[in-house]
Amino acid sequence: MTDVVNDVGGQRSIEVLEELAPEPVRDVLALVSEAAAVDGQPAVSEQGRLQLKGRRAGVRHVLVRNAEGELVGYAQLEDSDPVEAPAGELVVHPEHRGRGHGRALGSALLAESGKRLRVWAHGGHPAARHLAQVLGLSLFRELRQMRRPLAGLDPAEPVLPEGVTVRAFRPGEDDAAWLALNAAAFAHHPEQGSLTQRDLDDRKAADWFDPEGFFLAEKDGEIVGFHWTKVHAAEGLGEVYVLGVRPGFQGGGLGKSLTTLGLRHLAAQGLPTAMLYVDADNLPAVAVYERLGFAVHETDLMYRTES
Repeated sequence: MTDVVNDVGGQRSIEVLEELAPEPVRDVLALVSEAAAVDGQPAVSEQGRLQLKGRRAGVRHVLVRNAEGELVGYAQLEDSDPVEAPAGELVVHPEHRGRGHGRALGSALLAESGKRLRVWAHGGHPAARHLAQVLGLSLFRELRQMRRPLAGLDPAEPVLPEGVTVRAFRPGEDDAAWLALNAAAFAHHPEQGSLTQRDLDDRKAADWFDPEGFFLAEKDGEIVGFHWTKVHAAEGLGEVYVLGVRPGFQGGGLGKSLTTLGLRHLAAQGLPTAMLYVDADNLPAVAVYERLGFAVHETDLMYRTES
């Protein structure tokens, strides 16, 4: 599907696509990177950047070009959740802001979603909050990025629950079992819990993927928990990328032990700082991370339509 809409006055064109050719993919990635250098973080998430390549069910891309045909803005809409409203992200090139491109992208997302929309504002910048108000969206989710220094980390080996052992993830061999556990552990979390084999393959193909930093906890031959770490080499950051425990094994200290194991692994890489993301309303998890020395660094906000 391709829709091209020319704004009144010829200031911009808006194109909606279900799949991007290689050249537009490169252009979008460059735009996201250049904007991140100014904003301090990417306006399009890792998942959104992975979804640029190839056709993805429920994913649409919105490209905004100026009168000269230059790509000045991008938005992505994902409509794959059977319950939640479609989710969007958008970014305007820093040199082309203040000219209505952001509002045009937001209006296109509203139109494509049937005015049933959720939109991320990564970093919660004032301009993003203002655009949400202009579009008639209300704040409903707060995702915190928390950080802690890795220097001075307790060197003691964490004590695992009785009968539990930990080993590294084995690509190919553990894929199906991990996907099943991830779905069970994050059944309440549509973004993480809906990961597919293709999503996992995308991440395994990334430069940062290291199975030695992907810890699986087993009991009686069954995977009961995991801690997948990630290294952001350019930023000198180690991330608690995903941490999950099988329902029925929660509350016994396994999550804390897995977190500590992962942090020890990141510290051994010589990284000075660890980071993670957690929903602000997940008070038990926030409390655990605070006890482990994490503090809020910045906040991502999600807005949605009232309907």
